[in-house]
Amino acid sequence: MAGKRRGPMPGVYAIGGGQAELLGDANRDGGWLLSVDGMPQSYVDLTDPTYLDFAYMQLIAEVVGSLGGGPLDVVHVGGGAGTLARYVAARRPGSRQLMLEPDAELLRLVREQLALKSVPRLKVRITDGFSGLIALPGASDDLVVLDAFVGAQIPPELATVEFAEQAARVLRPGGVFVVNVTDGGRLSFARRMAATVGAVFGDTLLLAEPGVLRKRRFGNLVLAASATPLDHATVARRAAVGQTQARCLHGEELARFHAGAKPLRSGDELPLPEL
Repeated sequence: MAGKRRGPMPGVYAIGGGQAELLGDANRDGGWLLSVDGMPQSYVDLTDPTYLDFAYMQLIAEVVGSLGGGPLDVVHVGGGAGTLARYVAARRPGSRQLMLEPDAELLRLVREQLALKSVPRLKVRITDGFSGLIALPGASDDLVVLDAFVGAQIPPELATVEFAEQAARVLRPGGVFVVNVTDGGRLSFARRMAATVGAVFGDTLLLAEPGVLRKRRFGNLVLAASATPLDHATVARRAAVGQTQARCLHGEELARFHAGAKPLRSGDELPLPEL
C-alpha cells in the first residue's frame, strides 16, 4: 500500500539564485510563504488556490477577471511558487499555461514541496524570460504576465521596449500584458516602466494602492496593457471595492503619471526602485 504523500517541510533550501525559505502560515491551514534571500516572493494556499494573500496578486486577479469568461492561454514570465497559475487553473478550468523560470533548483523545490505538478495543464520551461518568450509562436496566448525579480528589481532585459514588443507579438488580438513593478519614493522606475509599456501597446492602465501612488511608501504597482481598448471601468470598479482597494490610472491621468519619463531600451541603465 502506497504511503500518504508527505506535506511541505518548512526550512531553508539552496537554490540557483541563493537561498529559499518555506514557512507555513500558522493562521491558515494550507498556507505557505516562499521567500528568496529574505525577500517574500510567493504565498500559496495548497487547499484553496483561489486565496491570494499578496495585495498585488489580488490586483492581477482583477485584470484576469475582466477578460471575459472561459479558459485562457497564459504565459508566466517568472511566477515563483505558481500562485497565479493555480488561481487561473481554479477560476478558469481548461486554461493552458506555461511558466518560464531560469532557476532549476527553485522549480525543483516548488515541485517537490508545494505540489506544482498538481496544477492542471501547466507546463514549465527552465529558461530565462526573454529567450523563452522569443521561442513562442506569434498570436498564441491571451495573457502574458511578467512577475520576475532579482531581489526587488525586474531583470534589466525584461524591463525594456524590446521585451514588451515580444509580449505584444505573442498575444492574440485583445490579449493583455501584465507587469508587476515594485517602487517607492519618487516612483522613477515605475514611471519609466509605464512609459515603456505605453510605447508598445495602444492602451495601458496602472493599479496601485493610494499610499504607494502618493509616494508615502514602497509597494507594488501593476501595469496592464493591450493593443485594443482595456475594460477600464470594470477593472477600476473591481479594484476599488476589492480587498486591496486600489486606484486605477488610465488615459490622461496615466499620461500625467509618467510625463517626461523615457521608455527603457536594451542597454539602458535601470533606475533602482526606491525603498
